Amino acid sequence: MERGVFTQLVVTFGTISLLAIGGANAVVPEIHRQVVDLLAWMDAPTFARLFAIAQTAPGPNVMLASIVGWQVAGIPGLLVATFAMLIPSSLLALACGRGLRRWSDHGVVKVVTLALVPIALGLMLASGAVATFAADAGLFGYAITAATALVTYRSKVNPLVPMAVGTLAYVLVWLAGLA
Repeated sequence: MERGVFTQLVVTFGTISLLAIGGANAVVPEIHRQVVDLLAWMDAPTFARLFAIAQTAPGPNVMLASIVGWQVAGIPGLLVATFAMLIPSSLLALACGRGLRRWSDHGVVKVVTLALVPIALGLMLASGAVATFAADAGLFGYAITAATALVTYRSKVNPLVPMAVGTLAYVLVWLAGLA
């Protein structure tokens, strides 16, 4: 791979990591925009598959950056993207943690920390929407996604149950030739 790809991985994921308020899942729309729309490293269905793998595999949500890096530039790309996603946000978290400890009683700090909650939730909701539309699973896929989200939100059922039922339903629809 040419050096430019590794530089672009560092710039892309290093910048995105600083926006990850609420964790790596909060920046999925921006990762999608960068790697699909701007850099054209992959198409939307490939991105959706990589996102699904990252979500179902055990481990941290930051795994999406690793898998994208691997898809783009193999094992070296995986390492570069992972470190680019982890190091800037870790340094920022360290600095913010020290600042919070020092100025936690200040009114502005309290307001800012409260304001970050809806921002993080909005970013995570946008991530779900981007992943849903990137998968392009058709009308049945959208309906199953909506039903899974609704059941997960409205009930106390373990989220794995509606996910398994939704997966089974889509497989049956696909086997019947309707998807």
